[in-house]
Amino acid sequence: MRKLMTAVAVLLLSGGLAVAESAVQSREVVDDAGRTLRIPDTPNRIVALHEALIALPLIELGFDVVGVYGRAENGASIYDVDFIKSVFGDDPSLRIGGIGPVGNIDLEKLRALKPDLIVGMGQQTAQSDVLSEIAPVYLQATMSGGEAGFSIEKQLAEVLGRSEVFEAKRASYMERVDEVRSGLPEDPREKTYLAIIVFDQISAVRDVSGAIQAIRDLGYKQYDWADRVTSEPARGRGFAVPLSSEEFARLDPDLLVVMNSYMSTDQSEEGIRARLDAIAPGWSRFMRVAKEDQIIFLNSAQVATPTIQSALHTLSAFEQWSKR
Repeated sequence: MRKLMTAVAVLLLSGGLAVAESAVQSREVVDDAGRTLRIPDTPNRIVALHEALIALPLIELGFDVVGVYGRAENGASIYDVDFIKSVFGDDPSLRIGGIGPVGNIDLEKLRALKPDLIVGMGQQTAQSDVLSEIAPVYLQATMSGGEAGFSIEKQLAEVLGRSEVFEAKRASYMERVDEVRSGLPEDPREKTYLAIIVFDQISAVRDVSGAIQAIRDLGYKQYDWADRVTSEPARGRGFAVPLSSEEFARLDPDLLVVMNSYMSTDQSEEGIRARLDAIAPGWSRFMRVAKEDQIIFLNSAQVATPTIQSALHTLSAFEQWSKR
């Protein structure tokens, strides 16, 4: 009997060890900062070091994001803009814990979340050594110059084993693109667009957003503003490039897509027009798009993230515009 009990105990112990080993299976990867690290095969608790560019793509891929900058204890945003709520709606399951204000991480809160993976941006290498003591830190390029549309989410899906999820969502999205395009008054494949966002000045929006992905998938071609502005080199990086009010008023795209600052509480067409009037007086008298009513107003908090859901919000705005 004693030998039998011992054998059973050994089997149970070895089974437990097998389960424990399978639960922490990992693989070696090289991140976008050129660092070699081991990450879990199936991350279960991820902390993201940027909400709009990292957390939202991970959420869309179905990962459990347990922590992000700029969140209160109850999961509410401590800032004027809540990208998670704006893009995905007020979902109680997405009330994610905070790890401190942006740029000032609270290590105690981070440890308490017990992440098995931390995902940050390529330029956050200075923090990676300290954070790696808590969990593996994978750094994803977000503003290196080659990102566009869904590329950040696509790469995260490939690295973390969710490519099938991403491709299924993209296929469904492309069906929606065809549906919206068929309802537009003119063939967009013959038209140019200029997308701007209004902060304290007018800026031309670059490629890293669901909004730009949707506009281009509809068939619009980017208006060649780069050679017509002097505010900043066209090859610069970032979400947007500043334009002077005089330069803006001289541009002549077929379609103007306008967003207010995502920190603004007024995302209405009237509010955005008022800000444009204050920065570039008379723009609506000079620009062809204003005279022909070829302007679409977007809620920047909904459409500025590099997610499929942001692109879907953009398509809905185009659909509403086409019915006017």
